[in-house]
This record gives sequence, structure tokens and C-alpha cells, in this order.
Amino acid sequence: MIRTPFVVHAGSLLSPAHAPSRITACACLALSMSLVGSYVALSKPLAAAFPVLLLAWLRFGIAALAMPHWLRKPADEPPMTRRTRGLVFLESFLGNFLFSICMLFGVSLTSAVSAGVIMASIPAMVAIASAVFLRERITPRVAAAIACAAGGIGLLALAPGAGAHGASAATEPAPPSSLAWLGNLLVFGAVICEAAYAVIGKSLTGKLGPRRICALINLWGFVLSTPFGVWFALRFDFGSVHAGHWALLVAYAMAASIWTVWLWMTGLRSVPASQAGVFTVMLPVSAALVGVLVLGESLGTMQTGAFGLALLGVVLATWPGRRRGPNEPARTAL
Repeated sequence: MIRTPFVVHAGSLLSPAHAPSRITACACLALSMSLVGSYVALSKPLAAAFPVLLLAWLRFGIAALAMPHWLRKPADEPPMTRRTRGLVFLESFLGNFLFSICMLFGVSLTSAVSAGVIMASIPAMVAIASAVFLRERITPRVAAAIACAAGGIGLLALAPGAGAHGASAATEPAPPSSLAWLGNLLVFGAVICEAAYAVIGKSLTGKLGPRRICALINLWGFVLSTPFGVWFALRFDFGSVHAGHWALLVAYAMAASIWTVWLWMTGLRSVPASQAGVFTVMLPVSAALVGVLVLGESLGTMQTGAFGLALLGVVLATWPGRRRGPNEPARTAL
């Protein structure tokens, strides 16, 4: 799940003297969110090629091999307390492990377009979680965003054929139409996990560096998924997997655990966090575009309306307020 609310700390990737220009920073933020939406959509063929729990284990394992040096404790970082260790575990269990399971099972039962619409409710769910656990006030505009997200999901549920595969996706087994609602529900469960990820992350970023958080939660994800992954690996025919699926798996692991995090933090070097949240609109847009243009799914009239309503909710929830300062920590879950 990249997709990460990390705040850039001094000396973590770029020094102030090497901060990117505003145009470059905006491009990094947009590309980060586009990658998140793309790998949510492209995980659909991966979920068809691998058992979901095996896929999650392989994703965490590949990412762990790519960043072992990020696990080292920096000299200026204080020792982790028991509370910090607990938060790291919860961050991984809810926002990494459980998010991946819900998302992968969900997209295997519904369409990438439907998943994109549902994922557009992330900013609204983060606002609700922040109000409940961080005592942040829900403004009328955020309340309207929550209503838009709920309306978009409601239209999606009423859309005929929601969750069905496109005609060109005949090479993949289509899930029973009666299970599309379950896929949508699991994707929404992933949204709730992502909201929890954002709230917990706001506490962690004041205690650990972003690179170490990334490596630690990925390692915990690998540990949590290992019993399931080993069980499925012993029974899985790896020779049946095409080379294209292996390449897609590596790209998925790198994007979800490393690339999106690096791009997001780089962009935050030059763009106020309150404005950076607007770029989460690229997540549902890219997920839906990949579903239509790459996976051959169709976008019906009611799905288009649901998509537009959900995007309106994203804009309402993330558009910067007038009184927020440029140093305010990021609230986005992505």
C-alpha cells in the first residue's frame, strides 16, 4: 500500500538546499498517487495468477530484499519505547498487512473501476478517523465530502453489472456477480484500514524517520504473512506463472512499498502539506483509467456518475483551507 502519510524530516532524502522546484514537487505528488491507483488496478491480474495470501507474502518479501539498509537505526534517533513499538505493529497490521489482504481479495471480486470509486472515499474516512481519535473538527465542507463519498458508493451499488469484468478480460475467470458486493465491501474495508494507517502514522512520524518506518512496517507485514505464504507456496505451481506476471509482481512490490513513499516525501519538500492532499484525486482517476484502458473494463452511466460524485468528495475533503500553515503535517492516508 503506498500510499503513506509520512512527514519529511531533516536529512531524510533531500537537504533543504536540494529541495525540488514547485513544478517538480507537484509532479512527484501526482505521480505518487497515480502509482497507488495504478497498482490497485493492476493487482487484479496478479490476484488471478497467485493466491491472495501468497501474493501478499511475495510482495512484502521482495520489498524487504530491496531496502535492508533502511532498517538501520540512525545515530540521532532515540530508542523506541514500548508504545512506539506497539504503534509500529498496528501501523503494519492495519495499514499494510490487513489493507493488502482486503484490497487484493476485493479487487479479485469486483472491477478496478468500482475499486477506484470506493477508494475515493479515503480522504473522507481519514477526516472521520481524525475527528474520533485526534479530536479534529469536521467542517461543513468535509461533511459534504463524506456525503459525496457515501453517495458515490451508493450509486455504485445500484449500478447494473457493477463489479463485472470487461469483454476483453475473457482470459480471466469472471467472479460470480453475486460476489461483487463482497468485493466492494472488502475494498471499503481497505479504505478503513488506510484511514487507521493515516492516524497512527501521524504519531509515528514524530518518533521515527520515514525510511525506517517504511522498512519496519514492511518487515512486520512479511512476518505476519509468512505462515500463510509458506503454506500456499508449498502447494503452488510457480512454473504456471507467466514471465509477465513475475515482472508485474516486482513492479507492484516496489511501487507499493518504496516508490510511492519516496515520491510523496520528495514532493512535500516544496509543497505545503495542506495543498498536497489535493493530489489524492489521482488515485481513483488512475485506478479507473487503468481498469478501462488496460484491463478492458467498461464505465457505465451510473458508474460515471458515482465516479464524478466520489471525485467531488475528494476535492472537497482535500482542498487547502485558508488558515492552514505550510508546516502542518500531512493528513492524507496515501
